[in-house]
Amino acid sequence: MQLKIMPKKKHFSAGRVPLILFLCQMISALDVPLDSKLLGDLVQPPTITQQSPKDYIIDPRENIVIQCEAKGKPPPSFSWTRNGTHFDIDKDPLVTMKPGSGTLVINIMSEGKAETYEGVYQCTARNERGAAISNNIVVRPSRSPLWTKERLESIILHNGQSLVLPCRPPIGLPPAIIFWMDNSFQRLPQSERVSQGLNGDLYFSNVLPEDTREDYICYARFNHTQTIQQKQPISLKVISAKPGKERPPTFLTPQGTESRKEELRGNVLSLECIAEGLPTPIIYWIKEDGTLPVNRTFYQNFKKTLQITQVSEADSGNYQCIAKNTLGAVHHTISVTVKAAPYWISAPQNLVLSPGENGTLICRANGNPKPRIGWLTNGVPVEIAPDDPSRKIDGDTIIFSNVQERSSAVYQCNASNEYGYLLANAFVNVLAEPPRILTSANILYQVIANRPALLDCAFFGSPLPTIEWFKGTKGSALHEDIYVLHDNGTLEIPVAQKDSTGTYTCVARNKLGMAKNEVHLEIKDPTRIIKQPEYAVVQRGSKVSFECKVKHDDTLIPTIMWLKDNGELPNDERFSVDKDHLVVTDVSDDDGGMYTCAANTTLDSVSASAVLRVVAPTPTPAPIYDVPNPPFDLELTNQLDKGVQLSWTPGDDNNSPITKFIIEYEDAMHEAGIWHHQTEVSGTQTTAQLTLSPYVNYSFRVMAENSIGRSVPSEASEQYLTKAAEPDQNPTAVEGLGTEPDNLVITWKPLNGFESNGPGLQYKVSWRQKDGDDEWTSVVVANVSKYIVSGTPTFVPYLIKVQALNDVGFAPEPAAVMGHSGEDLPMVAPGNVRVNVVNSTLAEVHWDPVPLKSVRGHLQGYRIYYWKAQSSSKRNRRHIEKKILTFQGNKTHGMLPGLQPYSHYVLNVRVVNGKGEGPASTDRGFHTPEGVPSAPSSLKIVNPTLDSLTLEWDPPSHPNGVLTEYTLRYQPINSTHELGPLVDLKIPANKTRWTLNHLNFSTRYKFYFYAQTSVGSGSQITEEAITTVDEGKLAGILPPDVGAGKAMASRQVDIATQGWFIGLMCAVALLILILLIVCFIRRNKGGKYPVKEKEDAHADPEIQPMKEDDGTFGEYSDAEDHKPLKKGSRTPSDRTVKKEDSDDSLVDYGEGVNGQFNEDGSFIGQYSGKKEKEPAEGNESSEAPSPVNAMNSFV
Repeated sequence: MQLKIMPKKKHFSAGRVPLILFLCQMISALDVPLDSKLLGDLVQPPTITQQSPKDYIIDPRENIVIQCEAKGKPPPSFSWTRNGTHFDIDKDPLVTMKPGSGTLVINIMSEGKAETYEGVYQCTARNERGAAISNNIVVRPSRSPLWTKERLESIILHNGQSLVLPCRPPIGLPPAIIFWMDNSFQRLPQSERVSQGLNGDLYFSNVLPEDTREDYICYARFNHTQTIQQKQPISLKVISAKPGKERPPTFLTPQGTESRKEELRGNVLSLECIAEGLPTPIIYWIKEDGTLPVNRTFYQNFKKTLQITQVSEADSGNYQCIAKNTLGAVHHTISVTVKAAPYWISAPQNLVLSPGENGTLICRANGNPKPRIGWLTNGVPVEIAPDDPSRKIDGDTIIFSNVQERSSAVYQCNASNEYGYLLANAFVNVLAEPPRILTSANILYQVIANRPALLDCAFFGSPLPTIEWFKGTKGSALHEDIYVLHDNGTLEIPVAQKDSTGTYTCVARNKLGMAKNEVHLEIKDPTRIIKQPEYAVVQRGSKVSFECKVKHDDTLIPTIMWLKDNGELPNDERFSVDKDHLVVTDVSDDDGGMYTCAANTTLDSVSASAVLRVVAPTPTPAPIYDVPNPPFDLELTNQLDKGVQLSWTPGDDNNSPITKFIIEYEDAMHEAGIWHHQTEVSGTQTTAQLTLSPYVNYSFRVMAENSIGRSVPSEASEQYLTKAAEPDQNPTAVEGLGTEPDNLVITWKPLNGFESNGPGLQYKVSWRQKDGDDEWTSVVVANVSKYIVSGTPTFVPYLIKVQALNDVGFAPEPAAVMGHSGEDLPMVAPGNVRVNVVNSTLAEVHWDPVPLKSVRGHLQGYRIYYWKAQSSSKRNRRHIEKKILTFQGNKTHGMLPGLQPYSHYVLNVRVVNGKGEGPASTDRGFHTPEGVPSAPSSLKIVNPTLDSLTLEWDPPSHPNGVLTEYTLRYQPINSTHELGPLVDLKIPANKTRWTLNHLNFSTRYKFYFYAQTSVGSGSQITEEAITTVDEGKLAGILPPDVGAGKAMASRQVDIATQGWFIGLMCAVALLILILLIVCFIRRNKGGKYPVKEKEDAHADPEIQPMKEDDGTFGEYSDAEDHKPLKKGSRTPSDRTVKKEDSDDSLVDYGEGVNGQFNEDGSFIGQYSGKKEKEPAEGNESSEAPSPVNAMNSFV
């Protein structure tokens, strides 16, 4: 919040009475801040912040809004008086008060009349500290009465006679604006001879034959209601047998030689003199004994009207108008007296005092006559208000002495005379508050050297604190010989230097305490241009460079920008900018001008400029090919109601023939300044017949186009106003949709001004129930886009029509559209809810539909809420998660997928419309049957011995039923990685540990483990482990690279040190070397190896089983997912058994001894089984079996 800062004075002691009175006057303008973060505990009497004008003219077609806003702490309450008595808004259903505000809203659009609420209103805002009041707000509805019917006789005059055509408009509120037009809505031309007076009459100094016409029409425009009233046309015929006899001037208005005029101070003084005579007189103005004010004097209506703005008492005096022609002159003196409604000399200001202090409220106003001053306290005349011993009234001043907290109040000063009144609220707030500094702490100010520095210290306190500034931690108070100490607490350093850098402390003190705040100041070096660009003269087509070097403070980063003629550089690749230079290549004539280098930092900016002049020898003239010059001499002829002929003269085509002309129009009445496309004609035409719309003030312009491009537009033609007509179309996008259960909101897209075809655009809104026999209900509304029908039954179809009309007539009858009144929540819940459980995870729900009448809106569908029922103990620990499924349309069944097997569910069904959900049906419970369980959560093998292994496991995380038993299957894996016989073992469901005895020594086993319910077996989990070699040494359960979860041996036999193993490895290496040499020799001879490529599945036996009858791989089947390999089945070539999720690469094998190396260079053996040799391609040789299969158990 912006805070007003208390001033500082230090010439008197705080305890002296002169100082107290002085300080009270100084802080009279203080407003207690209401920022809750800074001064949240301070109270403040009410202050009116916004109110309606004193003379409040309202539109009777719209709701009445009378504004009254106020602030205070605690927030004020509001009340109103009407015509001097309490206005009880609770008793009038049409009157409401905005929440947190005193603003009244009177709903007269639905019912009621504006005239009912005419009167004088006054608002009072009150809290515990006092009451503030608003001005007297005079509420009056605007009026635009019709002209009185009258029969006007034709006027026949001779050439040269004078004439006054009376207007005499009806008296409206506010007064109408008068203008004269003809039947074509064209303003009648006015001149020194013919002009309109201030009273609206049309004055002819002398008539001419061309004044003959039958349609002199006076129009009265009432801006508040946007209506125009028309007087009956006046017919004038001028007989032109011979010229009239010349005569000297005489005044048509004002009459006689003297008159008087009274005007109020601050208004516009308008003096008028209209004279008749032949020849036409000329009017002159002078002020007797004075001169006309230079800057405030204006002439209107061909100098027949003198206007002086912002008149004051000094403008009183005699003004003389002089009418002259060749036969003489006539004078008229107007004696002007300037009166004045009250105006402020010194309005009372809010006063904040501490207990025991003194103060004054001063209310001084002036006016002519002198205004009377009256005081009120809390809205009550001070004469009848409760007595306050601390208060003394002396005319326009209230003196307070030794105030206490009960002295807090709001005072009103009323200055009035016969021309008006002024009302001002000013509170007296008695507070005792120690100083508070409102400026944020540790603000960093950065200032350029040799410039002023302003350090803020916003503060508050009561009594008014004194302010002192200190520099550094041990500095003395700063004095005004070097610094400027402002009344609002700000410290000013007029010329900041480098040594001004530092920390400054602001200290605020009063008798209740002290507060301080620190801020920091940094002084920066100024930015300077040390190398400026220089004036340059270059030839066309050459290159030019401007240099600009900048020096700046090291902590500031400058931005360098180049400008041309104070604008941006052209977007042209010929212009390039580097660190210090601007370079322009291939200079053209357009590049000449002033180039400016501007350097900006966050604190300052500097610039330097240089001029570039481009010179070149005059070239041989060449043909100029350019866009055409614009057309000119636009003329409108054959003016009709809905058409006009436009003609023009083409401009130079600049050596490229004109191909077409483009005509555009402007609607000065509805869209001034916006040009629209009208039509296009051939480049050989210079006229066009244009079709026009009614009630449009047209101007036209023309553009020419050739192969080069389009010309600039021509000058606009004269304006042409077409006659008004009834609308030829109705609003579009008509809809009827209720926002509440008891209303119907009718909306439409209104016509724009161009489509209105005439003044006074309105809409006739009609509606009736579609299924009833009611007559159409209609209302005519202003140019709006919405109408609300209240009190409708809920969700009933309506037929709706919106028809446009204006002052001329109605648009064609519109087609009716259908809408609905507002929806309400459904009343009935679906009945007969039934559940059919399809399987353990799917259920089908059926219900009976609700009656459509009970839906009370557009049926959107049915919504099923379902949730898994929990025991009371679980329900207390965890919120029940409800799931929702919505079925669109009038469905009577739906499927619930994704259910949990072996669970109890509860559901209900609700019907849904556009408003929301209806009541829920009775809860219906159902059970899902058992399913197969998930795999056990874990499986571990512990305590391996010579002939036993112990298995530990965790039950399945999702049993999906009652577990009946566990099934354990296991089989040994021999040294050649072949699987042994499979053993089945059933384990009770309540067990989580099992020991297998009588196993083989030092043997690897594979285990398959799964749980069962009455429905079937669940997913299995597998594990491998080996029994120990002996009682003292544990063999590895799995090699280290198999992964986590496998039981590992704590010690293995180190065969790498055995002699037989070393010899075997040497033989294998020698054999491989021989094979590589043979392969190399045979390849060089062009021979080919007979190789039979095979792949071996590197996965668990249950994933890719083999058929026993033919040795081929079997098809993958879901049914075999959990079946282990049978005894004697084929194993992968590496003789290892992998986990189900193994992702090792496949190993090739074949009937040869060609060893393979994998990607990391390690050796991979290939094995051969008992397979017949296949013939090789090329040479008919065969490969020997691989000798390395002897080491397969060590891989």
